[in-house]
Amino acid sequence: MTGHTDNRITIAAPLDLTWRITNDLERWPTLFSEYAAVEIIERDGDRVLFRLTMHPDENGTVWSWVSERETDRDTWTVRARRVETGPFERMDIRWEYEEVPGGTSMRWVQDFAMKPTAPIDDAGMTDRINANSQVQMERIREQVEKAAAEAGSAGRM
Repeated sequence: MTGHTDNRITIAAPLDLTWRITNDLERWPTLFSEYAAVEIIERDGDRVLFRLTMHPDENGTVWSWVSERETDRDTWTVRARRVETGPFERMDIRWEYEEVPGGTSMRWVQDFAMKPTAPIDDAGMTDRINANSQVQMERIREQVEKAAAEAGSAGRM
């Protein structure tokens, strides 16, 4: 068995602004509520190797891993994968952006498999990712929409 999630949100902001904010990795500890730190290990064009560190979980455990992320602005997509997989056998993530009426559609598709020794199975992680994706996407939506409103106000002065 493998896990698969597919989550989407519409953000009332221009595509370019949404892209820039959500792909600014250094901003992720503010953009996401779950990340305590981002360390850029290597940049090579549109490819970034980086370490994410989460805030402690309910048991006080701090999770950290290295991921690789490659942006493709021509297709408004991002492909990412965990390099240090931790409890996952594999974790692949695709971000898709699309201009839609009312703003930008941002979609996250995650395909993964948990290791047999992981503290949670594929079905449990699917539920966890789906629930958390909604929380994080809403948080991102609020921040990007606020930035869009501020940019619009500055443009009218």
